[in-house]
Amino acid sequence: MQHIYDESFERIVRDVQIGQQQEEYYPVKLIASRGTIQCRYYPVKDSDRAVIWVGGVGGDWDTPARGLYPLLCQQLIKEGIASLRVRYRYPAELEESVLDVLAGISYLHDEGIQNFALVGHSFGGAVVIKAAVQAPDVRTVVTIATQVYGTETVADLATRCSLLLLHGAEDRVLPPHCSQRVYQLALQPKRIIFYPNADHGLDQVADEVTQVVRDWIVEQLNRSSTRVL
Repeated sequence: MQHIYDESFERIVRDVQIGQQQEEYYPVKLIASRGTIQCRYYPVKDSDRAVIWVGGVGGDWDTPARGLYPLLCQQLIKEGIASLRVRYRYPAELEESVLDVLAGISYLHDEGIQNFALVGHSFGGAVVIKAAVQAPDVRTVVTIATQVYGTETVADLATRCSLLLLHGAEDRVLPPHCSQRVYQLALQPKRIIFYPNADHGLDQVADEVTQVVRDWIVEQLNRSSTRVL
């Protein structure tokens, strides 16, 4: 494994175990001294682009918008973009979850990936922002109903990494002003979209969210193949 960006996580990933293919993905275990990071890898041969997807504080394989993550993992294969879903070792522990994402980036580097998009829901929004700040190969970040705590360094993404924030206007778990606050802290390039009548999971607007996230990732990662944002 390559060096992982955070010094406290250096050499923690000691081995990689890849299971038999399950539908469109391969189960991947990143064996670490502080726990095993379980992933689902949707590879694309010879691709240098990939998305890492993380859920909220509930952990496991949770996904917003009626199965957004597995759906887009499969759709993006057709665009030549690989995906890695990461299951937190310790859900709700922000710094540990950031390290999980950085470990995923390190693994994908060994698979030839050079340009990354990070997508996180709820708690995961803060996770992917903090991870992107530490990982210079991240070209874009997408947050869905993000929390504010842990996003204070979002301005450090400016110029090299774009930011898309999505939030339901009827979110009672993390009100939409959370994404608004992150948007205010961030610098360009950035975009924010609020969905009327949508709650924290954005299930009510799943089709729209799927299209927006897909188009954004394809555009941003295609752009990164010729120049850095």
